[in-house]
Amino acid sequence: MFMGEFNHTVDAKGRVIVPSKFRDKLGETFVITKGFDRCLSIYDMENWRGVQEKLAQMPMLTEDSRTIRRMMVGSASESEFDKQGRVLIPAPLREYAGISKDAVMIGNIDHIEIWDKDAWIRAQEIDADSAAEKLYQSGIVL
Repeated sequence: MFMGEFNHTVDAKGRVIVPSKFRDKLGETFVITKGFDRCLSIYDMENWRGVQEKLAQMPMLTEDSRTIRRMMVGSASESEFDKQGRVLIPAPLREYAGISKDAVMIGNIDHIEIWDKDAWIRAQEIDADSAAEKLYQSGIVL
């Protein structure tokens, strides 16, 4: 399980250090792709296979399914760490997420999210009580 929040700086070549706590769980090869809310998602290979299986089951007759599938699979990049524990974030993915210098990595159970620091701060400005109420009304209880 991935959890925690870590702040890092992206270097001029687009590389960022991944915390050792996350590196140990990701393994040698992993996938970086576009995530929801204009962040990036990193999956270990096992969880990425699960995501691919779910995407493959989505009906290709619906525009929303095709859009999500293209977004996640079309932008996916198989990656690995360099000797300093850094990962290169491809330029199109950095552009999508608006990441230029300061990044925040958060664990999100089965994957890691990488956010532009300012975007992450804005994303935290939610009404958690209202969100919890909406989930409860949908039958999701924590």
